Amino acid sequence: MLYSLGATRSSLKADHLLQTPDSFIRIPMPGAQGVDLVVHTAPRLGAAFTQMTAEFAASGTLGPVDVGVQQFVYVLEGELSLRVAGKSHSLMPGHFAFLPAGTTHRIGAISKAKACVIEKRYQHLPGVPQPEVVIGNETEIQSEALGGDESLRVRHLMPDGPTWDFAVNTMTYDPGAALSQVEIHVMEHGLLMLEGGGIYRLGDNWYPVTAGDFIWMAPYCPQWFGAIGKIPAKYLIYKDWFRHPLEAH
Repeated sequence: MLYSLGATRSSLKADHLLQTPDSFIRIPMPGAQGVDLVVHTAPRLGAAFTQMTAEFAASGTLGPVDVGVQQFVYVLEGELSLRVAGKSHSLMPGHFAFLPAGTTHRIGAISKAKACVIEKRYQHLPGVPQPEVVIGNETEIQSEALGGDESLRVRHLMPDGPTWDFAVNTMTYDPGAALSQVEIHVMEHGLLMLEGGGIYRLGDNWYPVTAGDFIWMAPYCPQWFGAIGKIPAKYLIYKDWFRHPLEAH
């Protein structure tokens, strides 16, 4: 067995977490059969949502969510089967599903698989329709240049508007591309590096990051990213959205 002698790139500060795969711990969850979960962020950390990596054995199943909780699933590896509204859907890498609070569904693995799972209690607005099930394939979504910069492309995986209280996007940076500014804002983020790598500024700290790393950013955490390397850098990012900041988490 190899030991790191206490070395890791992982770092926890008051307003952010960098969690690298060498520090992941797998745990079971009630209702999950044949699935190990890495809980990246949760209310215990101060987040208003939970983001996990679910590692499915073949035929593993993910348990139901709590009442009032909505769920977003993005497949990273393998193949999952989603049963919802009387229909079955095959989800391959890059496929995703949004399941509103109160949706009866079942997620099972066709083969050994891995998925990002995001859960958040729904914040309803009076007079606004309830959200509906969304199932999609990231590669079929048209990318948009962020701020007109063609070297930095975003794909919006969730619909926009007052019905939806969070957003999930993928962002792809060509080598050398970077955000045009240090961002400081009221939303919090959960970010999973999917490909490539670069440098992330979080607060007053600068971190090298690579595929497999997870980052949680609290509201108002200063943040900036620049891609480094010979291949594009890509990440999946969550943010709370379209709700007044006076609303309690």
